[in-house]
Amino acid sequence: MALSDQTLVCRDCNEEFVFTIGEQEFYASRGLTNTPQRCPSCRAARKANGGYNNNRGGGARRESRQMYEATCSSCGNVAQVPFMPRGDKPVYCSDCYQGQSAGRSGGNRNSRSRW
Repeated sequence: MALSDQTLVCRDCNEEFVFTIGEQEFYASRGLTNTPQRCPSCRAARKANGGYNNNRGGGARRESRQMYEATCSSCGNVAQVPFMPRGDKPVYCSDCYQGQSAGRSGGNRNSRSRW
């Protein structure tokens, strides 16, 4: 099948753009089968925003998490944690937690974290 330039419509800005033969060959060489959905300028803007497109309102940013106060099981200081402590497991402040995880990193590299 002979390739030819294709005129496509950007899903973000609704402007037409050309999907050239060279681009099609590049996509095919990488095993990509779908045609691009965004024009080059919208792709660049999306990439600059870390994958979010603020113009459409679709890319929701993470809202700030609710934090809970807990007493550090190691030093006894007050810690802010992003989960509600249940009391059946130790809770550490960020300084003590880093000390705990640093002590474990020297062990078996194939072991997986419980978290």
